[in-house]
Amino acid sequence: MEWSRGHIIGHGSSATVYLAASHHSTTTTTITAVKSSELSHSEHLQKEQKIMSSLSSPYIVTYKGYDITTEYKTLYYNLFMEYMPYGTLFQATRRGRHGRINEPLIALYTTQIVHGLEYLHSKGLVHCDIKGSNILANEDGAKISDFGCAKYVNDNEVAVVMSGTPMFMSPEVARGEEQGYPCDIWALGCTIVEIATGFAPWPNVQDPVSILYHVAYSNEVPEIPSFLSHQAKDFLGKCFMRNPKERWSASQLLKHPFLVEISFKGKQIMESNSCSPTSILDQGFWNSVEESECQLGNNLVQTSLENSVAGRIKWLALCSTDPNWTWDDENWITTIGNNNEIVAQV
Repeated sequence: MEWSRGHIIGHGSSATVYLAASHHSTTTTTITAVKSSELSHSEHLQKEQKIMSSLSSPYIVTYKGYDITTEYKTLYYNLFMEYMPYGTLFQATRRGRHGRINEPLIALYTTQIVHGLEYLHSKGLVHCDIKGSNILANEDGAKISDFGCAKYVNDNEVAVVMSGTPMFMSPEVARGEEQGYPCDIWALGCTIVEIATGFAPWPNVQDPVSILYHVAYSNEVPEIPSFLSHQAKDFLGKCFMRNPKERWSASQLLKHPFLVEISFKGKQIMESNSCSPTSILDQGFWNSVEESECQLGNNLVQTSLENSVAGRIKWLALCSTDPNWTWDDENWITTIGNNNEIVAQV
């Protein structure tokens, strides 16, 4: 396949996402997104390729293939994906009225995300990093993307390493206990709060230590917006059960009245108000797109620590090459090891 690289639409510590034009003939060109990294540092990206290539769902960003190219005397690993012109739900929130999305549209997006989670869980896969910046949108709605943190439940890695974004972590993950399907449901609830309010699910927390202790040990859950309907509040309550065994599954949530009765209105709103970038090369539209990544080689900091949950959380906050964190940074990703080891990235 002949293709040419366009401008950057997203980036992370070990990979960069570009627009790509695939040339099938002199008159036919297909636009995709391509995530690229140097071949020598592409283990993370190759893992994502293996996962994405096994998935096929209208609620998951479509895998388009991969190749290896030589550019400027350097080998690059390239992962091709469906191009989603409306950006992320995190961006959509910023573009919405008063910096948030209305409830019918939230219900529509949530329905699509839950369908995607139901599919992933049926395949034995836990996404591990559901949040607004990992959900992409096009004219049909929302799709789950970024499988860099995803794990199979029968993989030994699931029992050894916890990963994800702290602000969206469930209590059991923050404590380093387990990371199964319920953690995606908790993160879904956090994502709904994020797109409903335009703010992070724990907006008043001042530092990473506080948020992790709070999530792990308090009896609190993210504040459910008072302006939401009773159905929406009840739905979030099912997502925010602190005991993962009591949290509703994706299949159960699909039958909840919030999705069954309200999402149809969201579809009508999206169809009447949909707008895409004025050009596929509209760089300004993409400037805030960021890629989430978990374990990124040279940017990792590792340390041994005391054999306690409290110690893990304390060291999680302290293990950073840059002590001047900005807590509203969407790219702060953490990996917690259950074998007395923390892997942290800022």
